[in-house]
Amino acid sequence: MVDIAENGRTWLLSGPASSYALHLTEADELLHLHWGPRIELADAEALAVRPLPGYWPFESPLDGREEYPVEGGPRFVRPALSVRTEERRGTEWTFETYETEGDELRLRFRDAGLSVTLHYRMRADVVERWVTVGNQGHARVELLRADPAAWTLPDREGWRLSQLHGRWAAESRLTVSPLTYGEKVIGSRRGHTGHQHLPWVALDTDATEERGEVYGCALGWSGSWRIAVAQLPDARVQITGGAGYDDSGLLMLGEGESYTSPVFAGLWSDGGFGGASRAWHAYQRAYVIPDAGRDRPVLFNSWEATNFDISEEQQATLARRAAAIGVELFVVDDGWFGTRTSDRAGLGDWTPNPDRFPNGLKPLADYVHALGMQFGIWVEPEMVNPDSDLYRAHPDWVQYQSGRKRTELRNQLVLNLAREDVQEYLWEQLDSLLSSAPVDYVKWDFNRCFTDAGWPGDPYPQRLWVDHVRALYALLDRLRAAHPGVAFESCSGGGGRIDLGVMSRTDQVWTSDNTDPLDRLAIQHGFSQIHPARIMAAWVTDSPNHQLNGRVSSLRFRFVSAMAGVLGVGGDLAEWTEGELAEAREWVELYKDIRPVVQHGELYRLRPPEGGLSAVQYVRGDEAVVLAWLQAQRYGEPAPALRLRGLDPTASYECRETGEVHRGAVLLHHGLRTGLRGDLDAAVFRFRRI
Repeated sequence: MVDIAENGRTWLLSGPASSYALHLTEADELLHLHWGPRIELADAEALAVRPLPGYWPFESPLDGREEYPVEGGPRFVRPALSVRTEERRGTEWTFETYETEGDELRLRFRDAGLSVTLHYRMRADVVERWVTVGNQGHARVELLRADPAAWTLPDREGWRLSQLHGRWAAESRLTVSPLTYGEKVIGSRRGHTGHQHLPWVALDTDATEERGEVYGCALGWSGSWRIAVAQLPDARVQITGGAGYDDSGLLMLGEGESYTSPVFAGLWSDGGFGGASRAWHAYQRAYVIPDAGRDRPVLFNSWEATNFDISEEQQATLARRAAAIGVELFVVDDGWFGTRTSDRAGLGDWTPNPDRFPNGLKPLADYVHALGMQFGIWVEPEMVNPDSDLYRAHPDWVQYQSGRKRTELRNQLVLNLAREDVQEYLWEQLDSLLSSAPVDYVKWDFNRCFTDAGWPGDPYPQRLWVDHVRALYALLDRLRAAHPGVAFESCSGGGGRIDLGVMSRTDQVWTSDNTDPLDRLAIQHGFSQIHPARIMAAWVTDSPNHQLNGRVSSLRFRFVSAMAGVLGVGGDLAEWTEGELAEAREWVELYKDIRPVVQHGELYRLRPPEGGLSAVQYVRGDEAVVLAWLQAQRYGEPAPALRLRGLDPTASYECRETGEVHRGAVLLHHGLRTGLRGDLDAAVFRFRRI
């Protein structure tokens, strides 16, 4: 809902619990008024008449108060907008008009031949902001920086900054630290979202998991990005962020051209970190994730079972075993195409290997369907091996710097997806592939960063950083429109491309290449701060964990860890014993029973993965599910009781564990004594209101 003052210069956006207000002064200074608990338009108008502080020789009254700081004039904060024309650099805008369309507010400004439109939309209690910059009178305009938003926080002491950091196989780890004076900058210089940081921050002063105010911001962009959190000299806090990792240039706009930024979304919650997470999850399920109301199937992926050594017969054997334990989606990973017998060859040649699949993928896909499962494949379209037919035919289609060595990582180069001929090639290859066999699912991978991001001969080669991502989005949109029954997963060597932008075009994401069930608890804990279980793919793999750490873990612990998101199996089923297969079948059946609550319910983090007992709870209607893990046990002491959340305090609930009434569990005043011990290291509890 958008409320507008009679003078047309104060605007108020409101959701169920929060409001966002801004005001335009007579001098065309756009000021931030309020972001927090819901207020009325009269309250916003009262805030609008408060005078700015006076000018000082070394300070600006606009800094920390301006809604969207541009470069130029009496401003010293980091600008959200920086442009350069042939005549000058910076912006001196004047207000033109405002418009509303549905729930969107647009504020239009102009600076000579430059147009700037600020967009606002409140969805639930999430404020979506983005900007459009157009060249309407210059020979060219160089867009150095065009952030979607600058977020202004209220005057408080003792701000704390939460962020998600990591690396390959250790993504999404939560860290909280005091915010100090100056800037804290996170981002990616790698061409994709990156394993090192997720594009999200949260700020609070004294919030707990379930109480207190939390301000959060999340960027919807899948390329290089930057978020800067600044505590200014007067203790005000302002957050800017957007595409691009510095101000070296985004795009060159010719006359008549424009750029629309990605969305930078903001959320205020007074329900602590848990309440903020649940609000983010609800927003993504309602407005971001495609077909979010549909359950994601239990999948089997062949990678850890076979690596590159695959054949149609071998995959069929795995498919039979997968179907027998209740798997619903069978995925053939790397090695099915071109001359792909290792990571040294074949990328770019997206046709089935004739020795391994002499009649293409259709016979295997038909066989998988006959077993009652969907069929999926792995691709990495944005990459190419030098040892490939594609590279031999088009060596100029990759990113490279003239006269420099072409850096190979994982024996591959990055295709320049900003080129229209590359875009058309990938469309033809992937459209033909999805038309040649009944494919239901595509695992879309991205296994290396940009290094030699050059484009010899292009007038403005640095545009490839933005145009690569825009072309990726367009390709995914085109494929989804042409093949509406195909689901897509975003993967980038694990969690290297997870953000609101790619999530709006994919059905789930691969959280991490680390499938160790104990490590995954911390990764999943951090991931849940912003993203819902509905998109969080998690696998059960073999023990000892041969990919990373050799840790031994029970099949029970592995399954309960993976059941916290979208359950998958990635172990070598051909080597599992009959007892293990029978137990796996029971766990898969249980997951299907609780799946609607896990994938679509509200999440409560009961105990973080630190020390002994860790647990999460999901609540949907009259049902609840608790997943609990005993990571360590001290001196033989029993696991502590859990205080459950989100239940009706006046109601009674039946408690069941793994299909039977759990005699070791005591539910009293919505507290749960799990009964976990050394030989029972994980459990699933189901609650139904009676």
